Amino acid sequence: MFLENTVNPKEQFGWIEVICGSMFSGKTEELIRRLKRAQFAKQRVEIFKPAIDTRYDDEKVVSHDENEIRSTPVPAAANIRILADGCDVIGIDEAQFFDDEIVSVCNDLANQGIRVIVAGLDMDFKGNPFGPMPALMATAEYVTKVHAVCTRTGNLANYSFRKAKGNDIVLLGEIDEYEPLSRAAYYKAMLSEKVKDMNVDAEQVSNKKQANS
Repeated sequence: MFLENTVNPKEQFGWIEVICGSMFSGKTEELIRRLKRAQFAKQRVEIFKPAIDTRYDDEKVVSHDENEIRSTPVPAAANIRILADGCDVIGIDEAQFFDDEIVSVCNDLANQGIRVIVAGLDMDFKGNPFGPMPALMATAEYVTKVHAVCTRTGNLANYSFRKAKGNDIVLLGEIDEYEPLSRAAYYKAMLSEKVKDMNVDAEQVSNKKQANS
């Protein structure tokens, strides 16, 4: 359970909170909730997101439930360090899309006494750790893993299965391109994809042999 750090309000150092999980698990929703609470408390808040993420809005951070909050799109993690001056709380959405410098940026801000809240996918569509997220989770004081509901079993989902074709790790998309799956459903889906690829390869070899005969 996440508990806000209120033990020693005189402590000079800040901290890092990471909200992670699969697609459609409510990561951005939780990020917005925490940031709006900070704004209500009259704290100086700034929110950042990758400039490439324009799915819902060019500037706002928007959840799947259409909750939104104003943000500053940035092309690289280094820009956050420059623009965060004078803030009490920093929010970062879709952290997996940032370069590896995001880790040192978040730690530098926390060391300056800033509360840093980061949201992002912990795994890519292949089930591998996504970009800088593992390092962020390792250095954070608080890590909250949220879950979606598996579209095939109804169980908790922690995998993001890509329905669209292609091997590019970064592919912005929504429900048409991705679906949240449980471990069992994801394993079966990936196995089915491998069988399809094997059948396609076998058919191509057979066609090539026929063409050469």
